[in-house]
Amino acid sequence: MRRILELPLLVVLSGVGSLAMLLPAAHAAAFSNFVVARPFFYGAIMFFLLSVLVGIATSNFRPRLVARSQLAALVGAYIWLPILFAIPFDQAVKDTTFTNAWFEMVSSFTTTGVTQYDTPARLSPSLHLWRALVGWLGGFFVLMSAVAILAPLNLGGVEVLSGRVPGRGAKGAAQITHAAGPADRMIRHSITLFPAYFGLTLVLWVLLLMAGETGMTAFCYALSTLSTSGITNGQPMSTAAGGLLSEVLVFVFMSLALTRRSMPGAVLTDRNRPIFDDHEVRLAAFFLILVPGLLFLRHWLGAFAADDVLNFRAAFNALWGGLFTTMSFLTTTGFESADWQDARQWSGLNSPGLVLVGLAMMGGGVATTAGGLKLLRVYALARHGEREMERLVHPTSIGGGGDSERQLRQGGAYVAWIFFMLYAMTFAIVVAALSLRGLGFEQSLVLTVAAVTTTGPLAVMASEVPLRMIELSLSEKLILGGAMVVGRVEILAILALLSPGVWRR
Repeated sequence: MRRILELPLLVVLSGVGSLAMLLPAAHAAAFSNFVVARPFFYGAIMFFLLSVLVGIATSNFRPRLVARSQLAALVGAYIWLPILFAIPFDQAVKDTTFTNAWFEMVSSFTTTGVTQYDTPARLSPSLHLWRALVGWLGGFFVLMSAVAILAPLNLGGVEVLSGRVPGRGAKGAAQITHAAGPADRMIRHSITLFPAYFGLTLVLWVLLLMAGETGMTAFCYALSTLSTSGITNGQPMSTAAGGLLSEVLVFVFMSLALTRRSMPGAVLTDRNRPIFDDHEVRLAAFFLILVPGLLFLRHWLGAFAADDVLNFRAAFNALWGGLFTTMSFLTTTGFESADWQDARQWSGLNSPGLVLVGLAMMGGGVATTAGGLKLLRVYALARHGEREMERLVHPTSIGGGGDSERQLRQGGAYVAWIFFMLYAMTFAIVVAALSLRGLGFEQSLVLTVAAVTTTGPLAVMASEVPLRMIELSLSEKLILGGAMVVGRVEILAILALLSPGVWRR
């Protein structure tokens, strides 16, 4: 076991990814679909043996620059693992290309969840299982990297609370990272985190089965909810057999992506703060009240004009549809409630896709599987703006809340603003690149937001005309694939990797 802990991180991840191929292979073999079972079974054996050989060859490797090695392994995982996952997928799908298979695996592993195979019958149930499983593994990898790699380097949102320069850990962190490599710390943290992550997925799966969902559908829903990937087996949440009960169960488990406190071993610099006083929870509760309320009021006014305002069942459905979909896109999951579209029939008004874009851009909690800007950064910017408004009225006033709140309003807001500007620049670059390839501005913007925020269903729901990934060109898919990786890793981590200050550590 000690020898495994000393291996390079990419070798360990490749071995785990290879063994994961045995699950779709076994599923396909159980249904006598050997055309699908063979590529995954052979791929599991071949890539696991390759991982073993590379592990033996690199068993004595010790990086000279530990911090740079950690970030390079993080970025390298999002470059190499989708290729690894795509090889058996490409062999199992008829009439496809390796580029399409790679794009599908990048989307799954980054928990984006956008798919090119929008015809459910195009993929067998085992391939849908593989997509959901890759997304689930990607969600767990996000949690692990946040705790074991980004947090020690003061990245991933921790910099808002810590008051330290992003890319540089606290005093003593260098000795810790030298004593324990990234693979060592990833595996040690997984011992704490994986039982909870796996257990919650299993509990949700069982509850969905009790609600009336079929086995594979419930399993894909459970995997996608905990990983916030929004991947299904071709049956959208809006057509779930369990109806309202299934949506309530998924809603409860999606709320875990609002705060890092929901998982053991979380990155906490404010451990003494109760969960109901958590900044991210309070801000998420504000949006979960405000956005559905405004959407309900909009539909109610439309129903009033149509003289159907006393239809209480339709009113409840409209309110629940807005609440569920708000939670879904705030956590960057992307599930759509069945009542989201029913509200249109009640009021005769379209549901505004721009609201979903804004929710996805804000994202969920720091050190969770959700993407986006993150609620903690939004909260820091909001508190800073509130404090500046107070100083306009009372220039000599002193902001309260203690040292932690002052740090959040000042240094934390400063770092959050830098990240916001880098975030906006990323959007501008990707939109410009897609526009140069011939896409319209609206299409480019929606696809960019969907990719960078890792909220793939935006491509279908936020645009007036749903966008089909299969119709994109090779260059456009490469651009979006890179945008998904940048959105998942976060631009600050990439800049820290390229910073000479990190190289010297």
